[in-house]
Amino acid sequence: MQFKELSYEMDGAVGVITLRRPEAMNSLTYTLYMELEDAVRSSSAAALIITGEGRAFCAGDDVKQILGGTAGPPAEAIERGRKTGGLTPAADALLHTDIPVIAAINGPAVGWGMELALMADIRVASERAKFAELFVVRGLCCDAAGLGRLAQIVGREWAAELLFTGEVIDAEKAKEIRLVSRVVPHEQLLQTAMEIAQKIAANPPLAVKALKAGLRRTLDPDWRDTGAWAIARISELRKTEDSKESVRSFLEKRQPKFVGR
Repeated sequence: MQFKELSYEMDGAVGVITLRRPEAMNSLTYTLYMELEDAVRSSSAAALIITGEGRAFCAGDDVKQILGGTAGPPAEAIERGRKTGGLTPAADALLHTDIPVIAAINGPAVGWGMELALMADIRVASERAKFAELFVVRGLCCDAAGLGRLAQIVGREWAAELLFTGEVIDAEKAKEIRLVSRVVPHEQLLQTAMEIAQKIAANPPLAVKALKAGLRRTLDPDWRDTGAWAIARISELRKTEDSKESVRSFLEKRQPKFVGR
C-alpha cells in the first residue's frame, strides 16, 4: 500500500508507522487520518510502533485545513465516518485492533496527537516529548480516547486538570503521573520501543491477541458510542463564537478573546 503522508515499514515482525509531515509538526490532514486508518487496518505485524518524523510526534489537527477550512471533509472521509458510527475512523482502527501498539513519542503530542498516544497500549517518551489535551483552548471537546482512556491511565483528577486547563506538560511530568511508562534519551527512543515490540513479537501471537482483546473487554467503554457522542459535541462546539475565535487568534498569532457563546 502506497502512502503520501506517512510511511509503513516492517522490521522483522514489527511494523513501524511514521507520520511524515515534519514541516507541519505532523499535524493531521484528512489524507493523513485516512492513511493512518489504512495502515493500521491492513497491518499483519505482531506489534506496531507509531512515531513521528522530525521534532514532533503529532501536533493534532491541521488548523488551516480541518479547523479553519471551509471546504469540509472529502466524501471518502465522511463515508468512513458513517461506517464507524461517528467514531473517528483512525481511532476506530486503533482502538479495535488486536495488534499491540507502542507510541514512540519523539516530541510534542498535543490535541489529537495526544489522543493518538493514548490509543497506544504502551507509551515510551523521548526526553523532548510534551503533552497537552489542547481541545479546551480551541473551544472544543476531546475525542473518544481522552474521555475513555486518560482517566484510566492517570486517574480522574489528573485527567480533569489536563482536560479542563489544556496545560502542556513535559516528559518527566508525564512519567510522574504515569501517562508514559518510561522516558529515555532522544537518541534511544526508537531502539527502546523496538526492544519492547520485539519482546512482544517473540511471544505466541494468539495469546498476545487474546490478552489485548481481554484488556479491551474488561476496561474499555463502547468506543463507537463514546466517539459518536464526542464528535456530535465537537460539531456543535465548532459552531460557537469562542471556537471560531480560537482558530482566528491562533492563525493571527494573538491572544484569544472568549465571550461564552
